[in-house]
Amino acid sequence: MGRGKFLAGFSLVAAAFGAATAGAGFRSPESLIRNVYAHYGKGSAEFSAGLPRDEATARQFFESSLRAAWSAPHDAPYDFLVQSPAWQLGAVSIAILRRQFDKTYLTVTFDNQGRTVTLNFIVVNGPEGWVISDVESPHDSLRMFLAQFGR
Repeated sequence: MGRGKFLAGFSLVAAAFGAATAGAGFRSPESLIRNVYAHYGKGSAEFSAGLPRDEATARQFFESSLRAAWSAPHDAPYDFLVQSPAWQLGAVSIAILRRQFDKTYLTVTFDNQGRTVTLNFIVVNGPEGWVISDVESPHDSLRMFLAQFGR
């Protein structure tokens, strides 16, 4: 009986800890990127409509200075994270370019409807885990894109 109470108590503590840390950030830069692009696959409606624009998603995926811009209403002509208004992604390749203290620079490459897309992610590790600080395309950055098309 004592062991059962111990396991039940341990499960309760583990669940509470998981709920407390699940609100923001990821354990590694690669995990962050994989979770971004999981929202661009085939499957349930929740995981095939692109990365959601709600506050909870912004808090989980983005640095505090980028959260409001991500979840604000906008009139963007395409989804910056796939560089297109529609998508059918091939395999996503992730390569770490440079680690610099709490910041990591990654190159992410994938095929979107027959066109190769390469983006550079700048991610930071804070108290809540790894989150996106910015994303750069050959022509723009996510911060500038959101500022340009924000309402």
